[in-house]
Amino acid sequence: MQRMDRGRGQLAFIDIAAPGFDPARFGRTHEQVMGAIHGVHPDGRIVSGMEVFRTAYGLLGYGWLLRPTGWPVLRPVFDAIYRLFAWLRPRLPGRRCEGGSCRVPGSN
Repeated sequence: MQRMDRGRGQLAFIDIAAPGFDPARFGRTHEQVMGAIHGVHPDGRIVSGMEVFRTAYGLLGYGWLLRPTGWPVLRPVFDAIYRLFAWLRPRLPGRRCEGGSCRVPGSN
C-alpha cells in the first residue's frame, strides 16, 4: 500500500514492532494490534481487518477492487477469510516470530 500511495500522503504507516510503540495510545493491547491490521481515521475512529483495506484502497483510488468485499452478502465471507489469514499469518513459512513481533527475513 505504501507503493500505491506514491508519496501522496494519503496513508501514514506505523511500525507496531518498532521499539517504543505503545498500543495503549490507540486503546488497544499488544495482542490486539498483532492479531489484525488496524487503521485510524483522522477523527480518531479505529477500524480493523478488511475494513482497513476497503478504506485504504478507496483513499488510493483503487476502491473498486475491494468494493465487492463490502457488499452485504459477501462482507461476512471476506471478513471471515481475513480473520483466518490474520490467524495463520504468524505461522506462515518464512516468518520469524519472537518476543511478540514477527518479521519476514530481509524485510525492515
